[in-house]
Amino acid sequence: MNTLEFISWIFILLGMLQAVYMTIDVARKPQQMMPIMNVVWPLTGLYFPVIGLWAYWKLGQNKHPHHHEHDHHHEHHDHQNKPFWQSVFVSTTHCSSGCSLGDMIGVPIVVLTGVTIAGSTLFAEYAVEFVLAYIFGIAFQYYGMGAHGGGTPRQKLKNAIRADTWSLIAFEVGMFGWMAVSHYLLFAQPPEPTGAVFWFMMQIAMMLGFLTSYPANWLLVKKGVKHAM
Repeated sequence: MNTLEFISWIFILLGMLQAVYMTIDVARKPQQMMPIMNVVWPLTGLYFPVIGLWAYWKLGQNKHPHHHEHDHHHEHHDHQNKPFWQSVFVSTTHCSSGCSLGDMIGVPIVVLTGVTIAGSTLFAEYAVEFVLAYIFGIAFQYYGMGAHGGGTPRQKLKNAIRADTWSLIAFEVGMFGWMAVSHYLLFAQPPEPTGAVFWFMMQIAMMLGFLTSYPANWLLVKKGVKHAM
């Protein structure tokens, strides 16, 4: 095992341990105002070692597990008084987790089907991952915010698409950019999806996707297209 593979395993296992911990914690203390975050936080921990765990402890952990009106009011009060950058950060985790889930599912589909575009598996991964990331991203947005309030299901879906499309594209710019660097520049032979190095590169790509998505989410929240979280 070379050094890069060893580092890759450390980060992958750390992400998996974080995801398991967050899953257990949200099962014990589920978030009431936005239940979709009970899925978002474990996914964030999976691809965002250390910082994802810090963010969960600082911004996401529900310290009021009982389903009482007082706790619901306290959670709502905390939400209203959260600094703007923190609200945008949580909004970005929400967007990025849906994208990341689509990306993580997309790779095995391309590998198992052997599909290529212009003879390239990378281009096939781009296409499949983007479609799946868009589906999951819109679904997360719909059940996170679009499903609340008035309006028809069609109007709620329209609002979810409007709120999530640009942030999703911004995420994929960062992610796909790093995938291209990894595929064409970093290695003489691109890492295989069956190896730890490939998935470590994917972790880095998702973290960069989060960074490129953050400014888009900032603007969307500032303009009221997305709600502060």
